[in-house]
Amino acid sequence: MHPSRSPARLHARTVLTALTATVAMVAAVLTAVVPAVAADSLLSQGRPATASSVEGGGYSAGAAVDGLQSTRWSSAIADPQWLQVDLGAPATINRVVLTWENAYAKAYKLQTSNDAATWSDAYTTTTATGGTQTLTITATGRYLRMYGTTRATGYGYSLWEMQVYGTGGSTTTPRPKPTFTDEVTHHEFQANCSWTANRPDDPIVYPGLPGASHMHTFVGNRTTNAHSTGSSLLGGGTSCTNPHDRSAYWFPSFYKGDQLIQPTGNQVIYYKSGILEYWRVQPFPQGLRFVVGSPSATLEQFRDSPGAVEGFECGDISHSWDIPRSCASGTQVNVRYQSPSCWDGVHLDSTDHKSHMSYPAAGYCPASHPVAVPMLEFKIAFPADGDLSQARLASGRGYTWHYDFFNAWDNLAILDALVTHCINGGLQCDPRGYDLYKPHRGAALTPNFELP
Repeated sequence: MHPSRSPARLHARTVLTALTATVAMVAAVLTAVVPAVAADSLLSQGRPATASSVEGGGYSAGAAVDGLQSTRWSSAIADPQWLQVDLGAPATINRVVLTWENAYAKAYKLQTSNDAATWSDAYTTTTATGGTQTLTITATGRYLRMYGTTRATGYGYSLWEMQVYGTGGSTTTPRPKPTFTDEVTHHEFQANCSWTANRPDDPIVYPGLPGASHMHTFVGNRTTNAHSTGSSLLGGGTSCTNPHDRSAYWFPSFYKGDQLIQPTGNQVIYYKSGILEYWRVQPFPQGLRFVVGSPSATLEQFRDSPGAVEGFECGDISHSWDIPRSCASGTQVNVRYQSPSCWDGVHLDSTDHKSHMSYPAAGYCPASHPVAVPMLEFKIAFPADGDLSQARLASGRGYTWHYDFFNAWDNLAILDALVTHCINGGLQCDPRGYDLYKPHRGAALTPNFELP
């Protein structure tokens, strides 16, 4: 008999074959009864972050979720302080890694929330020692925050990175910070739109009620009236340089005595970044609408509003919180005012037409309004000079200046291209997305205002 076919070897081979089959069967059974567990993902990197305070311009909240061990968040020297990150959607959180700088928290909590208002404790310690801490937790929520109650040093709290792992969260990838070889001085593009009508209508505040409002001057969409809706605007024409901008823009009419003064030519409406991290700005969602300012504002409210940029100006007069009483011959009255630029991410409108929007706080969107959208800045020019002691707005004195916006770009890919190229790209663009001072960066759109 051949040595390899001896009875002992045949028996061993039979046993081995049977054992292999048994192991395979057990593995198959285990596979059938044990559900697959999704691998944890890093949910926090690049997501919007906010903090109770920031030590200085180089130590923003976003520096702790940017994936870089060379940048950090640093707080003011006080207790308590917190740093929180918006995961974009509810998530199951399994692990948090904190990489502390020398200024660490001796006592702190990890907390979660779905609304950034009501918080639940997921981890608590009073004996932390700093360094890199990998913490296993079981929690759910859209927001996670480190809430420090006792500092370990005489400085504030400082984190190189706060990494949150789990499943769920946003499926949208945050816009990364771009890298430029040239200096970034602006992050904007212009929507130049001329006058279309004067009507006592306001389709946001008094929808379906023609004549219910004081007189408004409309620019942009040529069909705007009390009955306008998102759909009707998308079907209307436009006076804007970019034919895809069917949005409606309006503001109280300007009078010199009883004479209605029309703004002449294109009025400049800037789309800008209202936050420090300009590369995170996203396009407006279709149908978003809001009111900026108030027809019942006092001079102090207008002056102290975070939206007041230049106020009124003419000739050598600037930063006037009311219409100047006199302007040099040949000049005109300009008014500039900024809109809020943080959206709650849910509502296209709200009862007061303002609450779904918020101004940034210290250059960052608050947790209640985490989505950064373009900051509008109306720069409206009224050809009025000389004695303006009887000049007024349809809503009253100059400090009652306000304006409305109803988004209706007929191709959101066009708007997205302008936001990406000009605002995220750190440029000073015309309505086609071209920066005259940086021609090497090209344009967002073709000369016909289409995508390349």
